Amino acid sequence: MRVALDTNVLVYAEGIGDDVRRDRAIALTDRLAQLTVFVPVQVLGELFRVLVRKGGRNAKQARERVLGWGDSFALVETSQSVLLAAIDLAEAHGLSIWDAIVVAAAAKAECRLLLSEDMQDGFTWNGVTIANPFSETPHPLFEAMLADADRWNAEK
Repeated sequence: MRVALDTNVLVYAEGIGDDVRRDRAIALTDRLAQLTVFVPVQVLGELFRVLVRKGGRNAKQARERVLGWGDSFALVETSQSVLLAAIDLAEAHGLSIWDAIVVAAAAKAECRLLLSEDMQDGFTWNGVTIANPFSETPHPLFEAMLADADRWNAEK
């Protein structure tokens, strides 16, 4: 299953926020290592901003972390087609343009899931379903994705 990550997953994995979410985000990104995981370039830009503004990191440190995440997972660029789809999505469903770019990029990469705490859990657009990986009641597709990840990791 193809999966995309939203900014908050990486922000928590970087230790910004509470310890519970940090630990869950780190465990999640470790479990996903064998799956096809995408990160929209928009997410890395947002991550850089959060690392500098809220995380107290200097630009060089933030750059290194952003590059590290970019090396860990496949990237989805914000192309003209992604932007146009995002504008339509924002208009039709009331999403912010920045969230819509992330969703549209996930759709462009043919992801089945977008893991995000900030967007509506269960919302589906163009084949992409948003699932909150920090929810107490996990979305069924999220549970299926974790089972896939566990199977891959067991076969290692």
